[in-house]
Amino acid sequence: MENSEAGSLSNMESFGKIRTLLINRFGESVIVAEAQDGLQPALFITPEQLTEVCRFLRDHEATYFDFLSCISAVDDGIVAGTFTVVYHLASIPYKQQLTLKVRIANDRHPDHLPALPSVSSVWRTADWHEREAFDLMGIFFENHPDLRRILLPDDWEGYPLRKDYQEAETYHGIAIK
Repeated sequence: MENSEAGSLSNMESFGKIRTLLINRFGESVIVAEAQDGLQPALFITPEQLTEVCRFLRDHEATYFDFLSCISAVDDGIVAGTFTVVYHLASIPYKQQLTLKVRIANDRHPDHLPALPSVSSVWRTADWHEREAFDLMGIFFENHPDLRRILLPDDWEGYPLRKDYQEAETYHGIAIK
């Protein structure tokens, strides 16, 4: 794909144009909030449309976000009862970046992991990023091809980056502290 052929984002006011593209394609309800106060503005997307939005942003000739550089998760706190999952996208040919965020409820019950659709069918790099978010935060990614722990042992209890995590004193009889 050539930049001149695609109407590259370098000639666009990228954030506003991407917002408009998404609304035109998915309707106004696809964007539930915007954050423009940080170093990089972010669009909050509905969880149900996450995979379709990501595929659209990857494939559309005006955006071509061909690289998922990172997925991270934030525990918004016990009182808030939510997690925010952050997707950092990059368009290598257009030298553009975009941050998408999805907020999901978390009742903190160990048998009810908060869930999102996997984007591993859109970007292969999501496979490992989603496994890390699962391992450390306990976020379940639906339709992930191999969702299992990646950093901690398979029998580890809990998710260490959650604000309510209770650190164990021993693991298989070995002192942790």
